Amino acid sequence: MNKWISVSAAAILLAACSPEKAGHTNTESIVESASYAPTGWTNRSLPEIAAALQSGEVSSEDMVKAYLERIENVDRSGPTLQSVLSVNPAALDEARALDAKRAAGDIVGPLHGVPILLKDNIETKDQLATTAGALALKDNITGRDSPLVAGLRDAGAIILGKANLSQWANFRSNDSMSGWTALGGQVRNPHQLDRNPCGSSSGSGAAAAASLAAGTVGTETNGSVICPSTVNGVVGFKPTVGLVSQQYIIPISSSQDTAGPMTKTVKGAAMMMNAMATGAAKTDYVAGLDAGSLAGTRVGVLRFAEGSNADIVALFNAAVAELETAGAIVVEIADNPITDDDFGKNSRQVLYHEFKATLNDYLASTPDTVKTRTLSQLIAFNLANADIELALYDQSIFDISVPLPGLDDPAYLEARDMVQTATRAAGIDAMMAEHNVDILVSPSGPVPGRIDAINGDVWPSFPGAGWIAAIAGYPHVSVPMGTVHGMPIGFSFIGAKDQDAKVLSYGYAYEQRTNLRAEPQYLPTAEAREEISGPMKGYLRQ
Repeated sequence: MNKWISVSAAAILLAACSPEKAGHTNTESIVESASYAPTGWTNRSLPEIAAALQSGEVSSEDMVKAYLERIENVDRSGPTLQSVLSVNPAALDEARALDAKRAAGDIVGPLHGVPILLKDNIETKDQLATTAGALALKDNITGRDSPLVAGLRDAGAIILGKANLSQWANFRSNDSMSGWTALGGQVRNPHQLDRNPCGSSSGSGAAAAASLAAGTVGTETNGSVICPSTVNGVVGFKPTVGLVSQQYIIPISSSQDTAGPMTKTVKGAAMMMNAMATGAAKTDYVAGLDAGSLAGTRVGVLRFAEGSNADIVALFNAAVAELETAGAIVVEIADNPITDDDFGKNSRQVLYHEFKATLNDYLASTPDTVKTRTLSQLIAFNLANADIELALYDQSIFDISVPLPGLDDPAYLEARDMVQTATRAAGIDAMMAEHNVDILVSPSGPVPGRIDAINGDVWPSFPGAGWIAAIAGYPHVSVPMGTVHGMPIGFSFIGAKDQDAKVLSYGYAYEQRTNLRAEPQYLPTAEAREEISGPMKGYLRQ
């Protein structure tokens, strides 16, 4: 994401009412509207679909057909979410081939025949362009599978298509609109269509929530898996940086980028991680899930990150109480360990430097059909196509990055070391050691503001500590913890480096006790909810 959190003011990123007030948001009546609720197998979670495919209860061909029909009826017409940028023309043929393999007793893996959508900055060898939503990359068909896609295929998954996103993973302008691309238009939040779907994996989050695939893949530099997961009401997991290979993914930051799964359930995310993770000694994240893992666990509650929204604070308090009921030992952490006034400036400088270096390397590796081979050429291309590319906001981040020196620059190295030390040894590691806790928890983010094509992203006060985990490169999972006026809010579990299996297991234990994922209602605005529509009219007009 390109919203910056500084310690002194809410600038980045990309909070007390009674429990009864928080809970009422799940049961309030809603103004009647057309239903786009999923039916049949599209209403099931990834583990349920995988099991049904395994048993022969449903075929992969039928699953792909059902998702393609739903993409047509919900994404391209109906509420028009615009969360899917392109569909794999070979998906049905691959489904039929996998069905034939299963019939012959040849099981490829645990995801055999499961349809998955990829964020459109991740390369696949299918006849699909990898565009980052940009006109300059509309012909970027590389014929390469990123390692994470190769892993998904090895597990039997079908690449259903590419999800829309925030253009260039929301790293083009400091005044951007999350969820907008020149190629795909504006992604809509399926809960309330005028609400921000959050960047940059906005399409992946909206598509997962709207049941347009069994699972989706997003990428995060700072908040771009977690934020769209919380505001769209799904599970999102950002792994330790390096656990999932960054190769053949359009980059921002060599020190922070990672891909991660987005699904309806923690188990679904763990199944995807089993396929996506690389390394000689792979971890079985599914086997590591334990519904009783919270018992005896010391949990650090990040009060400095709970925010000021009374409804979110009430949901957060209820979630913490649920952990205690599960046997967790709660430890309050009041103070933000990051207090350096230069932290925000240094964190931005790291990304600006790394973006130029890594994007230039990526563009140089693209096929001859791509004519923009450097960041400088990309800036010129956008200026030449300003009526499309620059109609809504500028390319200020590109302009800042292009004159910067390389990654051997002493100022860059100093800034990188400063922010990594602040978030690692002096941040997450220090909090966990000082308070003797096994995991840290906070809200995952805010209730999003409306999509605003004039002002760009306009965010309320931003709760959560995901920015610390993102800059540190540490694991983070968001699990739904309820809704505020119909809009989902997530509960975050943040762990130490390489503690991915534990983070997923704690999230799973909480999820199994609460099951608070809300099905999207596809309301046009918040005013379609009765508790809001009446006061908006006023007493005399009710």
